[in-house]
Amino acid sequence: MPSDDRSSTPALDPARMIADARRAFFVMIGVLAVVWLVQVANWADDYRLTRDFGIRPQQLGRLGDVFAAPFLHMSWNHLEGNSGPLFIFGFLAAYRGVRKFLGLTALITVTSGAAVWLFQGADTVSAGASGVIFGYFGYVVLRGVFDRNLVDTLIGVVMGASFAYILTTALPGTPGVSWLGHLGGLAGGLAGAWIFRDRGGRKAPAAPATVPGPARSAHADLLKELDDLGI
Repeated sequence: MPSDDRSSTPALDPARMIADARRAFFVMIGVLAVVWLVQVANWADDYRLTRDFGIRPQQLGRLGDVFAAPFLHMSWNHLEGNSGPLFIFGFLAAYRGVRKFLGLTALITVTSGAAVWLFQGADTVSAGASGVIFGYFGYVVLRGVFDRNLVDTLIGVVMGASFAYILTTALPGTPGVSWLGHLGGLAGGLAGAWIFRDRGGRKAPAAPATVPGPARSAHADLLKELDDLGI
């Protein structure tokens, strides 16, 4: 009788995938709620929060603002343009684990904000979630390759092909946007795909132990054969 060795290969766990997706969904709903509430307060105060906590390049005392800037926007149109991509790419980045997602977000925030703080021209103020969005995009596109996960690889191919046009706003000299923040975020996301790669894979549940000896019934033998065939 062929041995059952399926426990040695990773298998999809639909229940876990649904639970992870549910957590990612509510995490991103919470993120968007915070960003929109901050925008209401910012708008009501004539965007003083953006002026006070946006990134001001090369000012050492304002270096910590790289962590506040992604929550701030310049206008309602700016926020509306970022909200959809932030939710889509954030959800896809988070559904493989919220803890990993938080680490990834911290990395992207630093790389995106640092690129602006170090290299953007003085006497400017930068804010917005677009650098983080580019980071999530880079992570989603490359994650499946490093994890050797077919589903995530296919998601990355589809997202990369569908949204490749946004990369034009990460090119040097792109007018009207903080291309440095986009490029820094993208670099952080690509690096995050490697740093936060799945080093062990998800193990499938172990197969139940079989009952040895002749006392096992013919019915049990039949069930075992069907189980071996994956039926």
